[in-house]
Amino acid sequence: MHIATKILELATTAPEGTVLTAKSLLHFGSRAAVDQALSRLARTGALLRVGRGVYVAPVRSRFGTYAPSPPLVMAALSAVTGETIVPGMGSAANVLGLTTQNPVRYVYLTSGRGRRLQVGGHEVELQHAPAWLLGGVAARALASFGPLAVRSAARQLRPTLPTAERERLLRERSRQPTWLAEAVSEVFAVHA
Repeated sequence: MHIATKILELATTAPEGTVLTAKSLLHFGSRAAVDQALSRLARTGALLRVGRGVYVAPVRSRFGTYAPSPPLVMAALSAVTGETIVPGMGSAANVLGLTTQNPVRYVYLTSGRGRRLQVGGHEVELQHAPAWLLGGVAARALASFGPLAVRSAARQLRPTLPTAERERLLRERSRQPTWLAEAVSEVFAVHA
């Protein structure tokens, strides 16, 4: 069976958003042959090129063909590369109810290098971030408010923050910047 056929068969049977890279497909042939097959499949539209050396299969439904959702692709990319990839600070604040604004751009924080990916019509920005921002969602949400408004946001978050997330926030204070660690201690430690 031809390498491109094997890759396409794998891509179409994999779950939505599954990331394909040349390194993950070396069992089909040499690196050059796999690279060439991926490139050909992307040119024909059978695969979508998300970034350098990163491909996904388009989703086919009775309504047509479209790109997989960026959150699914980011989760799959994290699994393939081994880097931590989490939604950005604005998304974290929205998820926790600290803001009603929905981010218009897809921004993710990563332990890897910063880069931009194209998932269908959506540009996804991966920003390299320090380890303390890659932990719990509460730290990212509070950090989005900055040093001047973090205490107010923390007080607003305190009644609804799940216990496990509150404990994680308190446990990770030593890795947080001083302005955030002080606000976390002041607002959450009293209620531990």
